[in-house]
Amino acid sequence: MNNDEKFMKMALELAEKGSGMTSPNPMVGAIVVNNGEIIATGYHRAAGEPHAEVVALQNAGERAKEGTLYVNLEPCCHRGKTPPCVEKIMEAGIQEVVIGMLDPNPLVSGKGIKLLQEGGVKVRCGILEEESRRLNEVFIKYITRGEPFVLIKTAVTLDGKIATSSGDTRWITGEEARNKVHHLRNKVDGILVGIETVLNDDPALTTRLNGEIQARDATRIIIDSRARMPLDSRVVNNNSEASTIVVVSDEAPVSRCEKLKEHNVEVWKIPGSQGKVSLRGLMKALGDREITFLLVEGGGAVNFSFLEENLVDKVYFFIAPIICGGKEAPTSFDGGGVEYLSEAWKINDLQYEKCGKDLLLTGYPCSQEGEERDKNVYRNCGRTGENQIV
Repeated sequence: MNNDEKFMKMALELAEKGSGMTSPNPMVGAIVVNNGEIIATGYHRAAGEPHAEVVALQNAGERAKEGTLYVNLEPCCHRGKTPPCVEKIMEAGIQEVVIGMLDPNPLVSGKGIKLLQEGGVKVRCGILEEESRRLNEVFIKYITRGEPFVLIKTAVTLDGKIATSSGDTRWITGEEARNKVHHLRNKVDGILVGIETVLNDDPALTTRLNGEIQARDATRIIIDSRARMPLDSRVVNNNSEASTIVVVSDEAPVSRCEKLKEHNVEVWKIPGSQGKVSLRGLMKALGDREITFLLVEGGGAVNFSFLEENLVDKVYFFIAPIICGGKEAPTSFDGGGVEYLSEAWKINDLQYEKCGKDLLLTGYPCSQEGEERDKNVYRNCGRTGENQIV
């Protein structure tokens, strides 16, 4: 690993410290280097707070002059809640900026680099680009499509069941795996389930971390076409500061919707076909709400509906070393399925890790349609090529 990669890896590690706190902004880390020595570091801690570059430059002070700035994402050049970073970089006297990837935000992409170059700053881009893109995969999806990055989490037995035939689900996985799920909940903006999950399990959909770090509850989204949500359910009455959104179709009785509103529940009407909720319409509405990262913890019907419409970006499969059996025991993906194996969704970039006695598999599902979609989405999304001088 050369020095460029070493310093960029450190910038990525710094950036990840902001995980779960920066939405709808990306995670960014920055390092100021002078004569091969790290002078100062910084990262974007939360939306609305100073950007990573500004923090690092403030920490460096006069020592930043004629130094090199390493940052995993192209510095911004537009004025939002904070001033443009490119101005601060040039004011600090930075001689060179090394970037992981271009910013996919159309307001920035390439423009930040151009302004730096016009100001006499040397720029290199594409160092650990794939790692940079993977770190901010949620931001890339959101800023290019205006929709949340969708992750489906499911826990299954070795024979693929998410419950017994009697409906018993507690607990398929062990404590370590469940703790990891709560850490995941702490990073997302929204958690979605279907009404059947609420009726069967009455989940709170909150984050519980046993005091390890400060927990935050995501917005709870319930797909409930006919507004059957019990008013005494925990997503309505558990004293969480998180808001609850019930998404209904045209078939939802007005009286039921009004009752939910009286209990401080938001009701969104997003009609689709055959009395169902339009998932694509819901994704757009959630994007407008600045929900950038959506965790789906639904049952087989909800999960397959997302998969069928090619809305799933990533999956987390927790596999427990137990066997339930039972022809009627539910699985993680129901629905119509596919007729031929050639039509099945492929899981790309498969990774696995042990969680206590359980196994966690993560990957990116893709159908042929999804592969074409992703090519179009990311074609102009900031790919530069390794070590490219721009």
